[in-house]
Amino acid sequence: MRIERDSMGEVQVPDDAYYGASTQRAKDNFPISGIGFSRRFIWALGLIKAEAARTNGELGTYAAERAEAVAAAADKVVAGDMDEQFVLDVFQTGSGTSTNTNANEVIANLATEAMGGERGSRLAHPNDHVNQGQSSNDVIPTAIHIAAVAAIREDLLPALDGLAGALGAKATEFDGIVKSGRTHLMDATPVRLGQEFAGYAAQVTKGKARLEAVLPDLEELALGGTAVGTGINAPEGFAAMTIARIAERTGIPFREADDHFEAQAAKDAAVAASGALKTVATSLFKIANDLRWLSSGPRTAIAEIKLPSLQPGSSIMPGKVNPVIPEAVMMVAAQVMGNDAAITWGGANGNFELNVMMPVMVHNLLQSIELLANASNVLREKCVENLEADAERASELLERNIIIITALAPKIGYDLAADIAKTAFAENRGVREVAAEKSGLSAEELEAALDLRAMTEGGITG
Repeated sequence: MRIERDSMGEVQVPDDAYYGASTQRAKDNFPISGIGFSRRFIWALGLIKAEAARTNGELGTYAAERAEAVAAAADKVVAGDMDEQFVLDVFQTGSGTSTNTNANEVIANLATEAMGGERGSRLAHPNDHVNQGQSSNDVIPTAIHIAAVAAIREDLLPALDGLAGALGAKATEFDGIVKSGRTHLMDATPVRLGQEFAGYAAQVTKGKARLEAVLPDLEELALGGTAVGTGINAPEGFAAMTIARIAERTGIPFREADDHFEAQAAKDAAVAASGALKTVATSLFKIANDLRWLSSGPRTAIAEIKLPSLQPGSSIMPGKVNPVIPEAVMMVAAQVMGNDAAITWGGANGNFELNVMMPVMVHNLLQSIELLANASNVLREKCVENLEADAERASELLERNIIIITALAPKIGYDLAADIAKTAFAENRGVREVAAEKSGLSAEELEAALDLRAMTEGGITG
């Protein structure tokens, strides 16, 4: 163990630790969940610290040599080389100050060693140098936005694109298969299986567009507001220069917040992003659940599609295969919906000049993005791309569907059509047969009106 110091005094920390006294205090204070911050968030913190140091060097806030040592140390955090040094629980101080300090201390000790000093000697100081021009109160909101935007752009949007493409391909493949529509889980007028899958593809595409719509607000960064939004102790031009560097490095058009008080006191952009994520989760749940129902059986239920057989489904029932991928996706959706509730409550807890539930908000936000990206990829790769249609089964069920009588209603009236449907159901006969007896239409008129494909194309058949 070695002795490190902070404003409260001396603390023992492990010899191999790059973090210091304040991080050790927080580690001791919050043994709550064992859940740490994600790689993406640590990356964002390192990015802020690296480019802030380069800005401070350019502004002459402190010596250029020290600034470069701090920036190089922060780049190791960006690269993931120091992840094991980020030891704090997400359930901690609501501002995330403990984790900002964790970053400051790790980077300061790395830079100190690079300049020839010993850990803890503070040749690079965690507050005076690494945190120069910053506060936890603007750094943590900035890191939340940077991490979320990068994760959505790099992981989730491509995953949704891929899923929409796979669903669209199946829509084309299945366009010739006419089947029973279903509303309220009951038989309805015919649709094409391709139309159902085109609807799924459109859901995913629209969800992607909703996510893209929240990105501009997330690209607005709080850096520069420091403690309460006034920018106290930040060198003139510091925030604009640092954010420009971050934008150039990431290729993302980040910009300084137009109102720093809103950027720090409220987390509305994160809440809105979570709402868009919840909507995507809702869509994926619906799609996955439909795939379960459409593949159900396979002998005694719908079974109009066949999902890939991936693993045995039962420890007691031989030969049983379950829709494991749709079920996994549905559980992901449930988790994202729960995360959104936590994020919403967290967003509501902005008191005066600062939100005080930021760590739990960013944990849930980034988890939702990651889960949806991974689930979309798995649904595409292990389910949608290789599922098959059973056209014969779809046709069999459709011919037994009495609701095709709907196409005759414009010609014979609702009441007679309903009577034909009731008779067909009660006597277990086909609609065509009963309609031939009761409708008064010729065989040719019946054939034209009961054209199943035509029923899927709108208008009045026959």
